[in-house]
Amino acid sequence: MVTWSAPGKVFLFGEHAVVYGKPAIAMAIKPRVFVTVRKSRAPHPAKSPYIDSCFDEMGVKGSVYINSQLPSSSGLGSSAAVTVATLAAINDEFGINNSREQIAEMAFNIEKKVQKGRASPTDTTVSTYGGLVFIIGASRRRLPPESFQMVVGNTMVSHSTSKMVEMVADLKKKNPEICDPVLDAIGGITMSAMHHLVDPVQLGRLMNMNHSLLEVLGVGHPALSRLVLSARTAGAYGAKITGAGGGGCMVALCPKHLKSRIASSIEACEARAFVTNIDTEGVRKEKDV
Repeated sequence: MVTWSAPGKVFLFGEHAVVYGKPAIAMAIKPRVFVTVRKSRAPHPAKSPYIDSCFDEMGVKGSVYINSQLPSSSGLGSSAAVTVATLAAINDEFGINNSREQIAEMAFNIEKKVQKGRASPTDTTVSTYGGLVFIIGASRRRLPPESFQMVVGNTMVSHSTSKMVEMVADLKKKNPEICDPVLDAIGGITMSAMHHLVDPVQLGRLMNMNHSLLEVLGVGHPALSRLVLSARTAGAYGAKITGAGGGGCMVALCPKHLKSRIASSIEACEARAFVTNIDTEGVRKEKDV
């Protein structure tokens, strides 16, 4: 029996646009998903297409136990973290000897299958390697870690990533003259952010712009708008949707001395909030308890 864990993630820039080959920047955050796998002759079905696919991909059977610090369907990459940690635990428990790179690739393929072909490699890459990751097309590059002070606000409104991605795809098909320039602009914001990673004030401005463009794509939600505006009013450098939108979470980039105030302002909107920062480790084996 072994336990592995993987971190969640926030999108700093580029969600939705990354599906169409535009650049994105995502960051692993401290909350984790812990997965324990044990060889078993009579395993119970996991009732999760992600976990079941992990065992199918590895060609083995076993029992699994999940302990998650990440809310599901919230835009924090919980399904990717579960998939990566499950593959790593199976890999260890059954002595399969896949590399970290192979685990990342398998995890992406599983997400793509479960999400009907419209997943990006962002979430699984970040959960596998940790840190700050720049992604464009099939290319993935770790960036030097930055000590961003972040507050994540959870609207508690559940959403479906695949449905939101499908909705944007439909909008793009019906209104390419509107949608394509918006996706290009999101890509432009991401590239600008690459030149300002040590300037939180400018990064905050770019986050605000990215948020507005995501709303143009129709992935906003009244609850998200309340949290974003509340965080900005409380002193955040910038705040935006993180992930698929339509509910789920937002993220605020904060001055260090205002993190608690910003978190409180978000919670005053009948939401949940937590303070976090970068997790540079990625998937890792946990010590036996």
